[in-house]
Amino acid sequence: MAGFLLSGFLMALLGAILPAWGYYRDPPEFIVVGNYFLSLAAGLVVSTVWTGPMLVRPGPSFLLVFGSLLSCGALVYLAMVPPPAPDWWRMVGLLPLGMAAGMLNLALFRAASPAYQKDAVRTFNRGGIWHGLGCLVATLVVAATFSVSVVPSVVIFLAAVPAIFVAVYVGTGYASAPSGAYRARGHAGADSGSSGAALFALLLFFQTGNEWSIAGWLPLFLIRRVGLSPSAALLTLAWFWLCLMLARLVAVAILHQVRHGRLLLVSGLGALFGCLLLYYTNNAFGAATGAAFLGGGFASIYPMVAAEIERRFPYYRPGFFNGIFSVAMMGGFLAPASLGYAASLVGVGIVMGVPLVGTCMVVLLLLLIWLQSKVTGR
Repeated sequence: MAGFLLSGFLMALLGAILPAWGYYRDPPEFIVVGNYFLSLAAGLVVSTVWTGPMLVRPGPSFLLVFGSLLSCGALVYLAMVPPPAPDWWRMVGLLPLGMAAGMLNLALFRAASPAYQKDAVRTFNRGGIWHGLGCLVATLVVAATFSVSVVPSVVIFLAAVPAIFVAVYVGTGYASAPSGAYRARGHAGADSGSSGAALFALLLFFQTGNEWSIAGWLPLFLIRRVGLSPSAALLTLAWFWLCLMLARLVAVAILHQVRHGRLLLVSGLGALFGCLLLYYTNNAFGAATGAAFLGGGFASIYPMVAAEIERRFPYYRPGFFNGIFSVAMMGGFLAPASLGYAASLVGVGIVMGVPLVGTCMVVLLLLLIWLQSKVTGR
């Protein structure tokens, strides 16, 4: 499960490294930032299509080693092309970084298959905690080294993390995926195109877009709109990840003791209040408070979704869930990519608009899922 730490580490790096690359200075180059996130999203799409058959042969163990090596190489390359090198050079390096993250996610879901079949919800939530920890570590490392080291040295230091995982995964064996992807192929094939599965995919698409809009743009937003220093903005992002992770632990603990509707209402209101507070604040305390409300508001969505997926689709293997997760990850990076283009037109304040609208969509979709469950009796 610790492999999800590396996945989160890789996916959070871009949002943390943007201030170190100087993208908070004038003139703002928000379109370039959007292109960076688009390159990461393209890498995720390519890896999902390309590596799926490789789960059977050569298998998940090879993918874990190769994905870790690929991410290490991509980070070493990015260390060699910091600004003022042309922007497209960094886009070239971010494409394999996205491919490596997608490859690791695919292999990790397969490697975690035995634990998933015993307790799907607990396994998914544990993976989410490790993923959040990786995001926190990436942000803290960049924040700690921001003012004491040059950018190439920082990125080279970051490349040591996937190198450690290469050493961990070499010699570790995991069973290859069987040729049949699902335990009950007929049921899974029928439901994968159903409205229920589509609603879950849409919900995760929007929720992941909410989280990664904040992860990718919060430092730039706080530097340019609130006036925080780059180090303070990165520490606020780390605070967001910490609040998200701790609140998720609490949500998992109380999930079976609290009515899901009440938990959804509290979560949605907390996230909306956090967005508004961040939009209107002009100081570091308001920014930290808004980030805490956002992290706490986002925290319970994934545990509730995991519980619903296990209840509605108990016969799915992790490979199917990885397919939904891949759709969610594409949303996660398409949202900050679109923010780059929108911010170039209307300003960086639009950053809070996406999670504001996205949170409303998530609440609506969860209500639709529960309504469909009541109507169909599933």
